[in-house]
Amino acid sequence: MIQKVHDHIVEEIRTNTKTDIIFVLTAIFLNIAALGTNAAIAAGGAKGKSIIVLLIFVVLILVINFVAEIGLLRGRDTRAKLVAGLLKMYKDNNVDQYYDSSLLGAYKTRYNLFMLTVLFTGIVAIAVPFVVM
Repeated sequence: MIQKVHDHIVEEIRTNTKTDIIFVLTAIFLNIAALGTNAAIAAGGAKGKSIIVLLIFVVLILVINFVAEIGLLRGRDTRAKLVAGLLKMYKDNNVDQYYDSSLLGAYKTRYNLFMLTVLFTGIVAIAVPFVVM
C-alpha cells in the first residue's frame, strides 16, 4: 500500500510541474505577443480604435498574469505539501537519509523566480507601448 501512495504522490508532483510549466509559458508567450502588438500600435500613432485595442491587450495581460501568479502560488503550496508527505513517508520507513530536505528551499526559490519572470515580462509588456507612444 505504501508503494501505491508513494506512486500517487509522485504522479501528483509530476502533474503539478506540468501545470506550472503551462502557467509560466502561457504568461510569457502572451506577454511577448502583446508587447509586440501594443508596441506596433503605439508606434503607428495609436488613436481612437487603436487605443481601445491597446487597452484590451493591457487588460488581457493583467488577467493572464494574475491567473498565472495565483496558479504558481497554489502550485508552490501544493508541491510543498506533497514533498512534506513524501518526507514523512520516507522518515516512517527509515529511508529519509536518501532525500535531502533542503530541496524544499530550492523549490521555493524556483517558484519565486518563475513568478518574478511572469511579473516582469507583464510589466514590460504593459510599459513599453506607453513609452513608445
